[in-house]
Amino acid sequence: MRLATIRTEYGTSAARLDGDVLIPLDAADVGELLAAGGEGQPRPGAAPVAAAEADFAPVVPRPGKIICVGLNYRSHILETGRELPEYPTLFGKFADSLLGARDDLVLPSVSDRVDWEVELGVIIGRPLRRATAEQAAAAFAGFTVVNDVSMRDWQRRTLQWLQGKAFEHSTPAGPYLVTPDEVGNAADLEVRCEVDGTLMQQGRTSDLLFGPAEIAAYASQVITLRPGDLLVTGTPNGVGDARKPPVYLQPGNTLRTWIEGLGECMNRCVEERDG
Repeated sequence: MRLATIRTEYGTSAARLDGDVLIPLDAADVGELLAAGGEGQPRPGAAPVAAAEADFAPVVPRPGKIICVGLNYRSHILETGRELPEYPTLFGKFADSLLGARDDLVLPSVSDRVDWEVELGVIIGRPLRRATAEQAAAAFAGFTVVNDVSMRDWQRRTLQWLQGKAFEHSTPAGPYLVTPDEVGNAADLEVRCEVDGTLMQQGRTSDLLFGPAEIAAYASQVITLRPGDLLVTGTPNGVGDARKPPVYLQPGNTLRTWIEGLGECMNRCVEERDG
């Protein structure tokens, strides 16, 4: 099953993909749908929407928590010259950081080192507290595509990464929640990031040092994970900041973030303008 949150004339709506159309459901978004138990009925009077023409909001627009993992692909860790970590490196984002799968990515005027990071997203479907990896995997609602767009100049200002990772409307997430049964629990999916059609990142989720269930179980030791929470699992090698010379996103670029079986985000980069 594939679920999305779409923008409509009556506000946002959760929707279920049926062939090439989206059926609006009686919940405002996928997060609300999951909090209510994950079962939704078609919204009365709402017409189906062609998926190719849909205005996608972030798949979970208002997650209570966005928990991200840094340095989690073996290839990317080696790229940065670091040793493999013993524990996941966790940091957070905020709901205001998210944008839809086809929204413009506004490059902030205060940063000139905007970088890309294709990542597998995990959406929680049931509460998790002090869970085992097996319990965590059983609580996944599904997976999605995320790009952890990072402002490297801000990220490097201190040892804490938050300020470089949580810029407003900087993180494409979607277009769909895809249930685990459709993608083999995301154990070995290809992930790719392209800029203007040029391949920048390519990896497989089998290269993750800490898998989604391990990450969720670890985070649940700290705080309860709830339906609609989003976990972002790390990026493979090929980021712009590690290239020689470094390469960063520029106005006019098109950022494509694709994961096998999950779909793609296509975001045009535009210059931030005052006012």
